[in-house]
Amino acid sequence: MLPGGRSYPVLVGRGAAGELAVHLSETALQPRRAAVITQEGIPISVDPGFEHRVFTIPDGEAAKTLSTIESLCRSFAEWGLTRGDVVVGVGGGVVTDVAGFAAASFHRGVPVVHVATTLLAQVDAAIGGKTGVNLPEGKNLVGAFWQPTLVLCDTAALETLPERELRCGLGEMAKYHFLGGRDLDGRPLEERVARCVEIKAEVVSADEREAGRRAILNYGHTLGHAIETSGRYDLRHGEAVAIGLVYAAELSWTLGRIDEARVAEHRRIVEGYDLPTHLPDGADAEELLAVMRRDKKALDGLTFVLDGGSGPGADGCSIEVVSGVDLETARSVLERIR
Repeated sequence: MLPGGRSYPVLVGRGAAGELAVHLSETALQPRRAAVITQEGIPISVDPGFEHRVFTIPDGEAAKTLSTIESLCRSFAEWGLTRGDVVVGVGGGVVTDVAGFAAASFHRGVPVVHVATTLLAQVDAAIGGKTGVNLPEGKNLVGAFWQPTLVLCDTAALETLPERELRCGLGEMAKYHFLGGRDLDGRPLEERVARCVEIKAEVVSADEREAGRRAILNYGHTLGHAIETSGRYDLRHGEAVAIGLVYAAELSWTLGRIDEARVAEHRRIVEGYDLPTHLPDGADAEELLAVMRRDKKALDGLTFVLDGGSGPGADGCSIEVVSGVDLETARSVLERIR
């Protein structure tokens, strides 16, 4: 449920993508056309049950640019897509970000539906309405909040993922262990996906536009995004976030917010998903600090999402946004996780 009483269904299960036409017919939408945005190699194709055209974007983060959004919107205009039609994103986090932003931008808003085919998209990117593209200066600096009408998480697609793509999603899943997901351990993967969706939905419903609590969903992302933005390391998003989780825990301990046992728990969860816990070889601390200072959460100097808030709350989450972190402290902790 979102502010204003709005809500949308999120379906998790094998073969969910094949039910797109059925579930679209159950929404309030009555589109004539669907613009299906996807990438080469996506193992799932969809049939919305009415006229549609497929628009293929490049692979990887390189697709998340303003030029991609312009190209899509011009193609929509040439085809005659209207505000009463629908955009359908089929793929992972890059596709949901691009499809969502294109839908939010064209005609100042066209409904969007996400068919999530990667673990990253299913537990995070497709849920919550955050869309965006990158600039050379940083990740996701241009975008919009645009909630989907429907999300389908087809868990059968996860069986086709390369190992590193699966690890990318596991980094986000590791994050949810500290956002109220203490019950994730031991569950089958499909149930973990559904539980992560549940946690994110609860956070987003309380703060749709990241005016406050929603920022906790960026746990581990300040350093993670800096590692990605530097572009010099062979790491996927989830792997970078995993390092960011360990860094955030070490920083919280240094600031006296948590004890050593809580730091050890972070390392246990991250290592349990076979994810990295140290900075990549050759990482330049000054470069990473410079990028972190440009993070979109930054309000007063270095800003991080950290453990050890005045909680935990009923959901077991004690994560909060902390501004004004001393530069030298942040630098020393970077050196500690080399």
